[in-house]
Amino acid sequence: MSGFNVVIPARYASTRLPGKPLADIAGKPMIWHVWERAVASGATRVVVATDDARVEAAARAFGADVLVTRADHRSGTDRIAEVAERLGWADDAIVVNLQGDEPTMPPALLRQVAADLAAHPDAAMATLGVPITGRDELFDPNVVKAVVDGRGWALYFSRAPIPWHRDSFPAARVLPAGVDFVRHLGLYAYRVGFLRAFVAWPAAPLEQCESLEQLRALWHGARIRLGLACEAPGPGVDTPADLDAVRRSLLAGARP
Repeated sequence: MSGFNVVIPARYASTRLPGKPLADIAGKPMIWHVWERAVASGATRVVVATDDARVEAAARAFGADVLVTRADHRSGTDRIAEVAERLGWADDAIVVNLQGDEPTMPPALLRQVAADLAAHPDAAMATLGVPITGRDELFDPNVVKAVVDGRGWALYFSRAPIPWHRDSFPAARVLPAGVDFVRHLGLYAYRVGFLRAFVAWPAAPLEQCESLEQLRALWHGARIRLGLACEAPGPGVDTPADLDAVRRSLLAGARP
């Protein structure tokens, strides 16, 4: 496939875990681990986008390409759009949004989502999912679910357990057979031209209801390509408990 860029939006002021990008994991700040994953993907360019001087200093110290963005962005997507605009990326350039709290994201998934978008010129954006196999995960509102059609296009995303199995839910102890339940991964690839349009649209009612930004694209009729991840993703970091789990995982992997 042709080249792609990766932008890593990194906010210091996380509500549940302040200073998250600089949290120490195996002797390095988390943002360093994320950057290494992005570089290993083979991206043409990897940019850390932040509005915080502490994150900027840490990223520059390990050699990252850093762009200091405005402080008033509502989301990481808005921050990425600013990067694309300031760096003059062409409308057909592909940019992957890798969140700054994904220190265990397999580089192969960045290549996969970028390649999937490149292979589908009628897609506005591309993303990935993994199968859901447990009832607790399906009914957890912190786990975003996706419904996909037979050709790999996203129909809807929700925090609710979808699709709803009329004859089995809510009493089922295990998931019914014959239904593909999919967990959405927060990894996206966009064409820059679409990204510019997306951030100019107002928040959609469904987006506000579910607090899911990707629903803005569906609301406006844009098509989202959703493939199953070619490799199991590692855990992201949203809470102190997540951070402890990632620390244990990466420290174990570093041992001979």
